[in-house]
This record gives sequence, structure tokens and C-alpha cells, in this order.
Amino acid sequence: MRVADNWKEYRILDTSCGEKLESWGGVTLVRPDPQIIWRSPKRSDMWNKADGIYHRSDKGGGQWEFHKKLPQSWQISYGKLKFNIRPTGFKHTGLFPEQAVNWDLMADKIKNAGRQINVLNLFAYTGGATLACANAGASVAHVDASKGMVQWARENAQLSGLSDKPIRWLVDDCEKFVQREIRRGRSYDAVVMDPPSYGRGPGGEVWKLEDCIYDLVQTCAGVLSDKPLFFLLNSYTTGLSPSVMAYILKDVLCTRFGGNVTADEIGLPVEATQSVLPCGSTAIWQSEVRGKK
Repeated sequence: MRVADNWKEYRILDTSCGEKLESWGGVTLVRPDPQIIWRSPKRSDMWNKADGIYHRSDKGGGQWEFHKKLPQSWQISYGKLKFNIRPTGFKHTGLFPEQAVNWDLMADKIKNAGRQINVLNLFAYTGGATLACANAGASVAHVDASKGMVQWARENAQLSGLSDKPIRWLVDDCEKFVQREIRRGRSYDAVVMDPPSYGRGPGGEVWKLEDCIYDLVQTCAGVLSDKPLFFLLNSYTTGLSPSVMAYILKDVLCTRFGGNVTADEIGLPVEATQSVLPCGSTAIWQSEVRGKK
């Protein structure tokens, strides 16, 4: 497992009974997490002092209970990157901190590529990967179907001092956008994608990621340049293991471009137990290292 342990302003203080106790720049929140199936004792005294608790509803969704008045949004930093944090009605805050391990990996690849890298970030949410790649020197096409998420990402870029970087902000259906880019003859040196577990197509049809991921990867492979650098696939779908994602990337990309594939869980450290909370899986195809066959 790769662990995002370089955060200074985000911490998981404790986990127990389906919930995690987090500190977001000093604001403590309690949120549900399906991975936390253990019923260990609550070791932190901050459980009873949390600023906000998200309560799930038996009918789906849920709501926040705040114990003090919080600002509508506040900022936390990861190195030079800054993010607006804002509790939403679906328990999320606008950031997945575990993704920092992927931001670091992509930034390192881009900085050491020895050439200009053009990145396509699909299902790009509030722009963590976009900012990391742009800050490392890449040009980025940021694509998400939600206008609100794209606007949130633009706010994060401004906070991070990256508004002048070559970023294209696009509100669009990701798969349809890729198909149009292929027809236009436009290509990218790297693709990042974090598709949802469930979604709806342009006609309202329901799709499950497990059923659609292979075709989606195949489509996105068609937009890669002749000398691609990396293809990163992230998933929070419990039925889609790292090994399955690795198999798909190897089958689609290694047969065409060579290179190699790695896959693993990603996670965050838990202070109270000195353990790591699993937070999703990532599979990464990378081109051959220069100087090696």
C-alpha cells in the first residue's frame, strides 16, 4: 500500500464503528467510511469535541450536525497547492487527501520527462491532479460533467497561484469528449481518470463501472500520443481490485506501447493506532524508463 503521509494540514485522528475523525486545517469532522468495519475503542478525546458530524439517513443521503458555526469554506495546503474545503450534502469536503500519493508520482514523472507533457484529466472533480500536473509544468485539459465541480477546481487553481498555467477547463461528458478529441486528431501524453462507481449516460441510462471500465480504458487509450508517459486509473469501487485494474491496463496499453503496470491500494495514516486506513486503489501504466529496454 502507498500511504499519503506528507500532509501537514490534514490528519485522521482516529477511526471506529464506521466513522473517521479527521482534522481539516484544525476543523474536526466526523464522517462515515464503509471501510471502517472494526469496533475498536475510541482513543481520541476529540470524538466528543468535533466541530461537525455527518449523520447518514436510513433512506439514503444524510445531513451535517455542526457544533459550532463554521465558515462556508476554508483552505488547506499540500506543499504549494491550496484547496477550498467545503462540507457538502453528500458527506464529501471537496478533496480526497489520499490522492496526494498520486499527485506526487505524476509531478515527478512530468518534471523528469525532459519534454513538454500534455495531460488529460477525466472525471477531474475539484482539480487535485490538475493542479499537481500544472504545477509540475504540464499543460492540462480538466474535464468533468459537473459545472459546479469545474468552478470549484478553478477556485483551487486561483488559490494555488496557477490561474495563468495552460489549463483548459471543460464541462463535458468525459467519454464523449475523448471520442471527439480522437476525431479531431488531438492527443495527450498522459491520462488520469477517476470514474465514479455508478453513473448515467447522456440518455439517462445507468451504468456500473465494473461493466464499463474495459471499454472506457480502450477508448481513452485512443487519445494517447505516440510516446505516452503514463496512464493512471483510480477507483473507489470495492468490486474492482487493484489486480483487475492492472490486468486491464496491461492488456490495453502494454500490447501497444510496451512499458509496465503497477497497482496497489492507497491509504492514509491514522494517528491513534499508528495504522493505515485503506482509501481506494490505483493502477498506473508507465512508459519504459529511459536507458532501459
